[in-house]
Amino acid sequence: MRILLVSPPHAEAAYLHKAFQESAHSVQRVDDRRDAGFLASQEPFDAIVVVAVKPWSCAVLLEWLPELAAVRNRAALIAILGPATAQERVSALRAGADACFGQPYSFIELQERMQALQRTALPTFTTIERTTRPSLQLDALTRELVDGNHRVAVTKREYLLLECLMRQLNAPVPRETLIRYGWPDKEDVDPASVNLVVSRLRRKLEQHLPDAQIETVSRYGYQLAVSG
Repeated sequence: MRILLVSPPHAEAAYLHKAFQESAHSVQRVDDRRDAGFLASQEPFDAIVVVAVKPWSCAVLLEWLPELAAVRNRAALIAILGPATAQERVSALRAGADACFGQPYSFIELQERMQALQRTALPTFTTIERTTRPSLQLDALTRELVDGNHRVAVTKREYLLLECLMRQLNAPVPRETLIRYGWPDKEDVDPASVNLVVSRLRRKLEQHLPDAQIETVSRYGYQLAVSG
């Protein structure tokens, strides 16, 4: 899942950032509301998680949420408050949030809520083609590519690139999109790093799932092509 995490520098945001990464999500973190609004309007995300901690307050968040909701491109908008009353959580929902949590909250519940919102939302990315090969999927818990009874273990980076490619199955994905998805925290990524991960994935697919192949699209990027 592609997540935009919006929060001022804070231990809570650092915890969420690490937890999302360890759960095999592609996370981009920003601490400026203008940057958040720009990214939300320009790039596709599955979820935008906004953490209202000092120096931000619940009142600041409630004032800003309608603006962010207007430019989010169908991403689920989730607000995380400090210790909050029911009225404050209701106010966040009325301001545009799809879900609101007050501290203390459960990270597992947060993840499940994001998954539920993703299931009921319209596709965020240009094409999410799941009908071509319904059995091909990713298991985030075990970090494996699954095709029927076949399971292939992958690294975190391989998982992220596969997830990005599977969003546009049998269609080319720009190299820049793969870099932003697979290396969300790095501004400068050596193209050789992408080639290395793709090469490792190709060897695994050739050995375990020969019906799935990662093809190079000259001067553009890659595509995951499946048959059968």
